[in-house]
Amino acid sequence: MDEHRLIEIFLQVIRINALSGSEKSVADFIRDFLSPYGYSVTEDNSRPHTDSNTGNLIIKSGTGGDFLMLSHMDTARSTEATEAIIANGKITSKGDTVLGVDNRAGVAVLLYLLEKAAKENISRNFTVAFTTCEETTLFGSKFLEVPEGITRCFVFDSGYRPGNFIYSSCGAIGFHLTVTGKASHSGIAPEKGINALSAAAKAISKLPLGRIDEDTTMNIGILKSGAAVNVVPEKVELDGEVRSFDMQKAERYFEEVVSVFKAETRLTGAKMEENHFWDFKPYTIRKDAQVYKDVVAAITKAELTPAPQISLGGSDANSLNGRGFPAINLGIGAQNPHSNDEFIFIEDLLKSAEIGLALIKGNA
Repeated sequence: MDEHRLIEIFLQVIRINALSGSEKSVADFIRDFLSPYGYSVTEDNSRPHTDSNTGNLIIKSGTGGDFLMLSHMDTARSTEATEAIIANGKITSKGDTVLGVDNRAGVAVLLYLLEKAAKENISRNFTVAFTTCEETTLFGSKFLEVPEGITRCFVFDSGYRPGNFIYSSCGAIGFHLTVTGKASHSGIAPEKGINALSAAAKAISKLPLGRIDEDTTMNIGILKSGAAVNVVPEKVELDGEVRSFDMQKAERYFEEVVSVFKAETRLTGAKMEENHFWDFKPYTIRKDAQVYKDVVAAITKAELTPAPQISLGGSDANSLNGRGFPAINLGIGAQNPHSNDEFIFIEDLLKSAEIGLALIKGNA
């Protein structure tokens, strides 16, 4: 592995500011980067679904093969003012911005591998994809036009260090609740109002928020209410989620949320409306699945010990598994994601590239 070149690519891509929905600048960079090497870069038709200013990018080597390597182009926070510092074997920002390691590390590794395959005439059939909107909705991967013949996928995006891989991940039901009461002057005629905030608060107090069991968590993260301090709150809007490795558990606990809110609003005369959706669904990859075997073989070839992990976070791997494409999220060492303390060890960049090269060479 050419350490200098891999770091050079990484430093180039982190300087491109591209939040979710605004990934075109990264997509343009990828096109320009690959143009000397004869790759055909295809943009899919996901834009109407994602509202991004670009579609997902798909690059085939040879015939495209039967497996896909993937990373996402967006970052959760701006990298516009990011300045990288290389010291003590790792790369950080100055500490006042994110580094952009999630997921520009994955982008850099895959670009490096495409360049290496072209320069060294590594003749293998495989496909690479760069997705949009991972940090917000996963819509890029949900609407990725996966090429025909793809049977398994490898996502380069986990904050675990190389050698680790996520074979099982939770799913999440997102929900939006609206409680509607009746406004009234809170000083002159409070008894004429129906306090939607009070009803919502009582309902929230009866929910098992936080970690429910080893499989499941529940959270209400956003609450909006009130027009003025002297008005009985007429309306409350809440957004929350239930996460679980077990779909039935997630659905059962969401039903509990609805039941509790209906009961509390009924007591006060308020009304409740709900909207919910599967933000992403859980998955578990069996040890005898080909994608699992390929990951273990590639990590071993990179002289690391394979370490299967579970995750309570979502990724493009959830979308792909949910669509019937077996996918595993690989540890690439993108540590402390979304914070100003983000960093990556140079060794982890190199090992991620080694694992990717092992996947390529192991799948002719």
